[in-house]
Amino acid sequence: MLASFLAAFFFALNATCASHSVRASGPLRANLGRLAIACLVLALFAHTLGHGFASASLPWFLLSGVIGMGLGDLGVYGALPYLGSRLTVLMTQCLAAPLAALGEWLWLGTRLTAPQILWGLVILGGVAVALMPGKSSPPKVKIKPVGFLFGLLAAAGQGFGALVSRKGVDVAVAAGESAHNATFGLNAAYHRILAGLVFTGAWFLVLRAVRRLPAFVGVTDPAERRRARLWMLANGLAGPVLGVGCYQWALATTPSGIVLPIAATTPLLAIPIAFWLEGDRPPRRALVGGVIAVAGCIALTLAK
Repeated sequence: MLASFLAAFFFALNATCASHSVRASGPLRANLGRLAIACLVLALFAHTLGHGFASASLPWFLLSGVIGMGLGDLGVYGALPYLGSRLTVLMTQCLAAPLAALGEWLWLGTRLTAPQILWGLVILGGVAVALMPGKSSPPKVKIKPVGFLFGLLAAAGQGFGALVSRKGVDVAVAAGESAHNATFGLNAAYHRILAGLVFTGAWFLVLRAVRRLPAFVGVTDPAERRRARLWMLANGLAGPVLGVGCYQWALATTPSGIVLPIAATTPLLAIPIAFWLEGDRPPRRALVGGVIAVAGCIALTLAK
């Protein structure tokens, strides 16, 4: 459970870093850059202190990376122009958890208890209260039906990516590997990030080949360029390295149906971070939803 909370915190911190990085470098380049930085850092760890590629779970974590960090991220970036950020995050976070829990039950036989299901739903309800657009805060884009298809792809990518990671843990344990620790989690994160980087890089080249790469004019001032590189570095370290590392550590010890609702509090944890770093004051409903979600997290931690 500690690893789940740490993952949510680092993902929340990453949201602010990613926002600055996207404004400076553009969404596709920022995403590709963060994956490249994370892959390099995690490769140094995996091939020195970790087990590198010497694991029976390698194919499963590579597949998880393609599904979660490849197709899932593609769905997120596809949904944003048609749903806006809040609806995109709401669909992704609130559908990923039940999809993963259902898949893990049908495929791996993992059953959650009734209290765990209840408090997981309370957490997702708090997230929905905080993020659901209303009359006072409508979506900033024109909603189009195709956006919901991209949102479903994003949710399925995150949920099924976590499910495949859980299968990878089971394979590693069956092979006699020590899979329930942070070192294994960081090594698994390396495999996922590597697959996500290859997928994203290939997508980047395809868009470039068909001349559909989004036009973007980056910063030109030398000082701003240096600052942009620092934000990209922070974006790579906070999310893909520390966030995904803790996320994989959590999935190595806890069912995905419990990990994903806690991870879904990421946008709520991002609220005080954004207020601290950027002075972005949260609306009242976001605070109410945050209180509900935090209460659900505490209850889920104590539930059996």
